[in-house]
Formats: sequence, structure tokens, C-alpha cells
Amino acid sequence: MSNIRRLLPTLTATVLLAVAGTGSAVPECSYADEPAILASYDEWPFTLVDTIYRLPADYVPPDLVPLTAAGFSDERLVRELMIADLAELRQDADALGHPVEVQSAYRSFQYQEQTFAFWVAQEGREAALKSSARPGHSEHQLGTTIDLRSAGGPAPWDLADWADTPAGAWLTENSWRYGFVLSYPRDRSGVTCYIYEPWHYRYVGREVAAAVHESGLTLREWLWQYHLERQQPD
Repeated sequence: MSNIRRLLPTLTATVLLAVAGTGSAVPECSYADEPAILASYDEWPFTLVDTIYRLPADYVPPDLVPLTAAGFSDERLVRELMIADLAELRQDADALGHPVEVQSAYRSFQYQEQTFAFWVAQEGREAALKSSARPGHSEHQLGTTIDLRSAGGPAPWDLADWADTPAGAWLTENSWRYGFVLSYPRDRSGVTCYIYEPWHYRYVGREVAAAVHESGLTLREWLWQYHLERQQPD
């Protein structure tokens, strides 16, 4: 972790002012296109991408591999660095009798352009902003984020609450043990800036996932706090 900390760039004055005086680790939900913090491919656990921070259009991880490498019958792509932990998660879910499948994996900037445009056409821009990331602002572009569903089941958003299913409940409690964090938990949209998505998990590695779990913060809060604390003088 120390090797990554010394690479930390300075948060922009505009963003620091947005946080100042709020009493929170994150600013109020707003929309901007600041360059993502720690956005090189080897800084993936700490990359800050949200409604304010944006990945460039040419951000494409160089180590994308199909999900078949983790034992899924799925050719969609994720970063190779998460395969071992994802495979163990899949195997343990299978062993417990509630297997999972991947609903969505890596998405390019261009793919997210189409996705966001679809939801704007369906729901209007204001509603789409709460449920879909603008291009460059999606965690899926990192290649370390997946949407999960119960194996053989419907899309998780077609259920009243996928976290109430055996697979969803087990992941809610245990995903961090495998390095995955639920990005948009229940009743936290005021700080995550997106609606509750019990299927949306970002891989940050076991060390960071354990720290986020122990903190009780959402991933966005934890990342903002992580970066802000490192702006303080020694």
C-alpha cells in the first residue's frame, strides 16, 4: 500500500472546496468530469471514479481475460488479477448450494455511452443519472467490477431485492472475504449517488475490502477519506 500512497496526486481545489464544511468524507452528489484519481492500471484498488471523477475514453486494462478463467461459462471479460479470488468465491457459493453467475462485467467507454443513452431514452436524464453511470464514470470500465445474479435466475434487478435470495444474502455478508465490496448498498444513495444495487460488486483486493468492511463506510466514502487524509501535511 505504501508504494501506491506515494503516487497519490493532489485533489483539485474545486473538489476540496466541495467537501469542506460538509462534515462528510464525500461532497454532496454532483456531476463533473475531473480526471479520475490514481487511474493507472496498477492503482486499481484505489482508483476514484464516481459522478465527479472520470476515466479517459481510452482506459482499457491490458490484462482482460474471459470469465471462463474463473470457471464460469461466460466469455465476458474481467482483469486477470481478480481471477483467483473470483474463482474461489464461485466455488464456495457452489459448495454452499447457491451458485452465482455474472450478469455484467467489463464495459468499455463506448459501451457505457450506449448504455447511458438507452436509459436516458427510457427514463429521462434525471432518473438515468441515479441508476446508470455516464461514460467514463462507470466502475465497470475498470475491469474489476461485476454484476452478479443467482445461477439460472433472472436479472437481479427484476427481483424485489436480490439480497433477500440465498446467493445475494451470502454475498452481502461475505463478499469482502474474497476482495469484493458492494458499491451501492441499501439506504446509502445520498453518499454513493446511485440507487441501491445489491448485485454490483467491485474487486479491490482482500486487504482493502477488509478495511472497507471494518470501517462501516461505503466504498465511495472510504476512497474519498483515503485520498483526503493523504492531502494532510505530515
